[in-house]
Amino acid sequence: APAKGDIVRAFETTTIDGQLQKVAFPKGSKTVLVFFLSGCPACHKMIPEWNRAYERRPKQLRVMGVLMDQEPPGFWSTISIQFPVLRSPGREFLRALNVNRAPLTLRVVGGGEIEDVALGQIDPIRLGELFRP
Repeated sequence: APAKGDIVRAFETTTIDGQLQKVAFPKGSKTVLVFFLSGCPACHKMIPEWNRAYERRPKQLRVMGVLMDQEPPGFWSTISIQFPVLRSPGREFLRALNVNRAPLTLRVVGGGEIEDVALGQIDPIRLGELFRP
């Protein structure tokens, strides 16, 4: 998994509805990236937790989901995700970040530096640490 101090480079990808989006990490910014798979039971258990953390987040904290696989038909009508979701830019992007398991929650600060990492299912208290101001 990625480690504290690793760098997430700016990247371009698409939203789940096909809109092009550039993701950068300017100085002073704080971003939580949530990596998940549509077919992952542990990810499905985390989605309501991520939704609650997203609803309570400080307004200056940006939160984005990164879908790492192609979702099955009907996925978006059966699962409620409150935060914006992007498609992974591809295997090379994930390999460069050392992302090979999900769910994964990363807190990224300005310049793309990873400030905190949580792999797997985490409790609401730990999630609150990742979503702090």
